Amino acid sequence: MTLKITFGTDGWRGTIAEDYTFDNVRRCAQGFANYMLSEGKAGQWIVVGYDKRFASEHFAAAAAEVLAGNGFKVYLTQDATPTPVIAFAIVEKGACGGVNITASHNPPTDNGFKVRNHTGGAIDPDGLKRIEALIPENVADVRRSAFDDAVQRGEIVQFDASLAYLEHIQKLIDLQPIKDAGLTVLVDAMWGNGAGYFPRLLEGGKTRVIEIHNQRNPIFPEMKRPEPIPPNIDAGLKATLDHHADILLITDGDADRCGIGDERGQFINQLRVYALLAYYLLEIRGERGAIVKTISTTTMLNKLGQLYGVPVIETGVGFKYVAPKMTETNALIGGEESGGYAFRGNVPERDGILAGLYMLDFMVRTGKKPTELIEMLFEKVGAHYYDRIDRPFRGSRAEREQMILAAKPQTIGGLRVTELITLDGFQFRLEDGGWLLIRFSGTEPIMRVYCETTHKDKVQAILQDGLKVAGLK
Repeated sequence: MTLKITFGTDGWRGTIAEDYTFDNVRRCAQGFANYMLSEGKAGQWIVVGYDKRFASEHFAAAAAEVLAGNGFKVYLTQDATPTPVIAFAIVEKGACGGVNITASHNPPTDNGFKVRNHTGGAIDPDGLKRIEALIPENVADVRRSAFDDAVQRGEIVQFDASLAYLEHIQKLIDLQPIKDAGLTVLVDAMWGNGAGYFPRLLEGGKTRVIEIHNQRNPIFPEMKRPEPIPPNIDAGLKATLDHHADILLITDGDADRCGIGDERGQFINQLRVYALLAYYLLEIRGERGAIVKTISTTTMLNKLGQLYGVPVIETGVGFKYVAPKMTETNALIGGEESGGYAFRGNVPERDGILAGLYMLDFMVRTGKKPTELIEMLFEKVGAHYYDRIDRPFRGSRAEREQMILAAKPQTIGGLRVTELITLDGFQFRLEDGGWLLIRFSGTEPIMRVYCETTHKDKVQAILQDGLKVAGLK
């Protein structure tokens, strides 16, 4: 039976050799080619890139063969390349879109197929549905050109995408003060595509960059998956203390997400990082513009929006919602709870490298350590606390949704429920301005229960009540 390929919040992901096979990757590439042809892009360039997972370069070559077989010209990265670098290459090369072979933060058994439009950003949900509908059921309906022949004819051109990106980054941020600051920066590349970028950008000064997990190793030792949250980052946090580093910068498997550890070897959760980055752009750089946030991220952004007089726009979870809204509004910053942040002046794509550089610049301009930056933020918006629990679930998703709707809790974690928002999942707004969110993963058979509150002592109580509402306890 032919696999029905479904695109989640960020493309299609599957288990290597089980459903993620060369034939199914070729079917995906044909669906994307059909979509681009329907959009009038025949004969144009498409960028194809890939990560350091098992056989990613071979899956990328297979996708390139299909695109070439459909009359497109292909720029294929010559080695594993960060997602934001691939996204920038789409714009820099004037391509009509891109394909990225990566499963981002998923377990080592997985790989994925991301698609991007001419802006380098995610394709909107309607576009993704059209691509799905255009994926042929049978691989016999896939058109392809043999790789070596396509290269010889100039239909596939291999290139180094890093050079133009590195030049571009230096137009967005003055790196010299960071180089001169004498910081010790610990970088955990999580065995992924971000390896080497911070050393290249910050070499030649007093600041010292120490990298760990910077080789290719598709089984991702010392972590369950290359996702920049505990416990996957525990080795990085320990190394931060061992090297007396001023900050830990973590990039996930494809380097579109950024995690931060402070000088004490403690993780700064991704909601606080998003608020810090927005605060930096508004207060330190004096910039203004809309803030785009998913429903699962922090209300500290709403408070910053009020303080600085900028609009805050809320979307569903995933950059397929964030990227189009950023483009539409010329937003200052866009981001989500998973640690992905995008910035005006760059492409509308998450960029873990630029996010890390902005955090370093924040430290240098203020002369403060990460813990002191958090104190600055909380002086502005008050202390906020966050946590999340992921649980696998069985049975029908529809039945779970009906169970959650029928629960109608009056209080959660001892706080009164003031509103239920169903933009993406089920978000129960609480009397302190905090929230509990229950939603289904778009890429895995799990349910996520998240919360944010101004009461540190209520975080676990809120989550436990959330598990009950979701029927997971």
